[in-house]
Order: sequence, then C-alpha cells, then structure tokens
Amino acid sequence: MSEQKEEYSASNIQVLEGLEAVRKRPAMYIGDISAKGLHHLVYEVVDNSIDEALAGFANHIDVTINGDNSITVVDNGRGIPVDMHEKEHKSALEVVLTVLHAGGKFDKGSYKVSGGLHGVGVSCVNALSTYLRAEVHRNGKAYMQEYSCGKPTSELKIIGESTHTGTSITFKPDDSIFTVTVYDYNTLANRLRDLAFLNAGITLTLTDMRAIDADGNPRREVFHSEHGLEDFVRYIDSSKESLINDIIHLNTERQGIPVEVALTYNTTYNENVYSFVNNINTIEGGTHLSGFRRGLTSTLKKYAEDSKMLEKLKIEIASDDFREGLTAVVSVKVMEPQFEGQTKTKLGNSEVTASVSQAVSDALRDYLEEHPRQAKMIVDKVILAATARHAAYNARKNVQRKSPLCGGGLPGKLADCSSRTAEDCELFIVEGDSAGGTAKQGRDRTFQAILPLRGKILNVEKAMDHKIFDNQEITNLFRAMRVTIGTAEDSKEVNLDKLAYHKIIIMTDADVDGAHIATLLMTFFFRRMRPIIENGYLYLATPPLYKCTKGKVEEYCWTDAQVQSFIARNGDKTKVMRYKGLGEMSAQELRDTTMSREGRLLKQVNINDAAEADRIFSMLMGEDVAPRRDFIEENANYANIDA
Repeated sequence: MSEQKEEYSASNIQVLEGLEAVRKRPAMYIGDISAKGLHHLVYEVVDNSIDEALAGFANHIDVTINGDNSITVVDNGRGIPVDMHEKEHKSALEVVLTVLHAGGKFDKGSYKVSGGLHGVGVSCVNALSTYLRAEVHRNGKAYMQEYSCGKPTSELKIIGESTHTGTSITFKPDDSIFTVTVYDYNTLANRLRDLAFLNAGITLTLTDMRAIDADGNPRREVFHSEHGLEDFVRYIDSSKESLINDIIHLNTERQGIPVEVALTYNTTYNENVYSFVNNINTIEGGTHLSGFRRGLTSTLKKYAEDSKMLEKLKIEIASDDFREGLTAVVSVKVMEPQFEGQTKTKLGNSEVTASVSQAVSDALRDYLEEHPRQAKMIVDKVILAATARHAAYNARKNVQRKSPLCGGGLPGKLADCSSRTAEDCELFIVEGDSAGGTAKQGRDRTFQAILPLRGKILNVEKAMDHKIFDNQEITNLFRAMRVTIGTAEDSKEVNLDKLAYHKIIIMTDADVDGAHIATLLMTFFFRRMRPIIENGYLYLATPPLYKCTKGKVEEYCWTDAQVQSFIARNGDKTKVMRYKGLGEMSAQELRDTTMSREGRLLKQVNINDAAEADRIFSMLMGEDVAPRRDFIEENANYANIDA
C-alpha cells in the first residue's frame, strides 16, 4: 500500500481579502447568525448615529422596518465624510463601508466615547447584506452609493442638492447567512427605548411598514426622554408600589469618567439593578456595578449605624439586605472599555470602581441627610430584609436537610430518568397527576424525568423568601433539580453545580389555566432561579391544539390556519378534534407530538431585555391592579378565549 504525501506549502495558505472574512465567519464579528445577530446589524448602524449624538451633532434617529424586511436608519448628524481618503485612494464613505476597523472612532479628537459591543461597525453590516444603499447629506449636496455583499456596485455620485446634513443607511440582510431573517418589532423597540433613556434629549422613532392599520398608517413609536435614567427607573417601576416616591439621580464626572445613576426603593422583595457602559447593557456587571454596590452599601450602613437604628437588631446585616426592593440603573461612559466574561459584556476597567463608588456615596449621603423620613423608611426596609433572610435561611435548611445524592432527598412524585449526564437529561414539569401519568407512560425513561405539580404554585412576585421555601410545590422543584440556594445565611446565590437536567420543560394544557400555571412557573424562574434561564435551560412545550383525520390520513395541528390547510387538501368531511388538555391525549400521541425529540416543538425561554422583562412580570403578577387592567384593555382584541 503506497503512502500518500500531503503537500503543505504557501499555496495552501488562504488569504481572505476585504470583508470576505466576515462572510466566512460571521459569528466571530456579530455574535451569532440567529435572531440575536440579525438584530445586532441594526444596533451597529444605530450606534453610529448615537455616537454622532454623543458628540453633539445629532438629536434625531429614525429606524424603519421596510415592507421587504430591509432596514433604513436615518440620522441628522454631520454625514459620513465623502472626500477622498489619501491612503486608500477611495472615498471616506467607501472606506467606512468596506474596510474593517475603519472610522472616526479611532481618532479621539472625533469621538470621546463610542458605543457598540463588538466594535466592528457598519462594514460588517455591509458584508452581511445582499443590498446596502448609503445616502449622505453634506456640503449642501446629497451623495449616494450602493453595495452588495460588502462590495460597491456603483460609484459614489451626487444625486441632488441638500439643505440639511445626515446619513441614511438602507440594508437587506443576506438570507443565505442568517437562520432567522424576519425582524421582531418588540426587540428593536426595547433597544431604542433603552437608548432614549440612556441618552436624554435624543429622539428615536421606530416605524414598521409591514404593519399597516385600517387608515393606512404604519405601526410607529417615538422614544424620547428629558430626564434620562430618572425616567428609566420610573418606567421600570411603573407597576410597583413605591417605598419612597423619590428617584435619587446623579449625573456627574469622576476622574474623567462620566457617571449617571438613578435609584429608588419599592415594596417588593426583589433587587433590580441594570448597568450600561457606552450604551451597552453589561448583563454580567463588572467594575462599575461593583462600585455602585460598594457606594450604596457603605453609605447606607454608616447612616443606619450613626442614627442608632440597628441597635435592637440581633442578627448581622448582609450586603444583600441593602438592595432588597432596590431598582437602579447605572450608566458610565468609558473612553477605552475593556470587556470580559463569557458574553464579553462584563466591564473590566479597574479605575471605574472608585469613580462610581465615590459618586454614588456622595449623592446618597446628601439625599439621606436631606430626607430623614425617607431615609428611615429605607433602613426599616433593610431591617425587614435581614429578618426575612434569616427566616428564609432556616426554611432553606429544612428544604436541603436531606442530601440530594441519596434517594431520600428527591420528591416522591418525581419519576426520574436513568441517565446521570445532565447535558442529556430533561425534566418535564407537568400540570396535575392525570397529565403526569400520561407523560410518564409516553417518556423515554433513559433521559426524560417527569415531575407533576398539584395545582398552581405560589406567586413568588408577591411572596417573601421564607414563604417561598415553605411552599411544598416549590420545595419539590428545588429537590428535583438538585439546586441549592445560598448555602450561607447571608447569601441568595443560586448554585447550579449539581443541576441534574439541562432541559427543564414546562408542559401545561393549551388553555387559560395552563397559560397561568406556565406564567407562575416562569415568574418563579425569573425571580428566584434566573441562571436557569440565562444558561438556556428553560423551555416551554407546545402540545397540538387539534387532531385532523380524513380516512387513514392523520395530522396534528397547532393553529387554525393549519387546520384550514388540512381541510383544503383533504376535503370537507375532515374530522377535527380539539384537545382540551394533555390528559385527553394518549401516551403515544403525547410522545409523538410533544415529548419526542424528533417530533416536538420546544420554545426556549430567554431574556432579551431584563429591564423590560422585570416590568412585564411586575405588571402581570404584582399587587397593583391598574397597570394590569390597562394591559388587558389594550390587548383584549388579540386574546384567545377558551369556550
């Protein structure tokens, strides 16, 4: 047998020219090629316009989702330069759109700070679009150039006179690259709303030409904030009962770092702190968040001690106690941010900690001294939190008294799987014993576990910690998943080290009660087990609503449109059976449609915007009825009411 020699020489070295590398490995530049990456294209273009606004040259940004799902972003900034670039021998506009890491942001004289997480700019948007049209209004003229897949398809040309300045970018994402190609209005609206709060005085509009009302008007929203983060905190807390009514707001600069913080306290038992660096949501926190917490805790603790308010308290105050019921937004602008962490959204600049801590400490100290009544209410809330935490710790000890490693620690109703490889294992949380029995018969015992729940679990939005750990159904959830909460008395940290399943699937009836149970469970995971969601472990099962039969032809349908399609294909004498619940399905039907990895449709639960998710959960599940009534009235036309 002759040996084959593999030649490896200079001819094997491939050089990707221009933007070819972006098209070859798009996820390296924009995060991924699914919905997140698709929407990131819009953010990159909008970030350019925001940078113009931060530099003081723009105050209006319009984003339009066109009828063909292309995007147009228009600003009233200076307009991208169009003069000839000496080194590249082409227009500055073409350089910006065709050369990676080219732009004014690298010249600190042009922009002091700039937004954008990946820092790849509009050139990547161009590379990943089948069509891009750039229109620049500058020097009294309107210029235009077109591109495809990162390459110019026309020369830069003057298309008319102009009395204003600005840039307009229209692009159509390449559907051969992205797995998702339809833009979601709410995702873009949430991002533009955040940007309006983070940049007071700027007006952003979102128009959806795909959604035209009866009068011929497209769906449209305008986002504008006069007071920045103060308005942001009021928006987040709009469905919560205020503790102090005031928003403590600071907007200053320390050691050359612009720092803006707004905070308040409400009567809930949750902490909601959101941090941003150069308009980027730092979901993993970082040095600015550490500085905020240090300034808040040290200042509140000193005030409480100096006021002799902690003398009768027999337990130690923990740092978490100072943040129960806290809602805050922290925003810093850093000239050269250093991002780290798993998702590159954790700030690593060490100098930021002291700047934020000092700014928060000074502002909070002044507020407490000037508002003694509100200060007492905050400290009383801290004392209540410490007392409740101590009670919750004792309740948790009862929950976790038996080791999950021995069989006695698992709930009796859990039908566990035989595999012990968490990556392969699935836990179905099922509504009721009847559906639980069917699910146990229909499962694959190797990797699928079933946990039936009795009725509706406790609404954790309205409950203190010790009440949560006293609840039997929630206790069963903790034990089944082998998750621990705060092994130390002063900790609420969720520990997933021994998590037994990497797919936790909520499987309820497709009716109003089932939706309510699913919402209660999602509220529980969002408020008390958020790492489960953040790691991508939580899913919703989607059982079919109908079974259509015509002779020997059977088909399961999830929507009315699918039923009508079946009837159109098979004739009028089709039998349509509406499933009232999981209990009406046989084990085989449930396996084939909802549980089998081959035939099921799972919806992954994720958090695109934590602040908006917090507001929605507070509105739907909180004590205040008025916001919930308004939401129902606004959305009543879209509701499906079970007969």
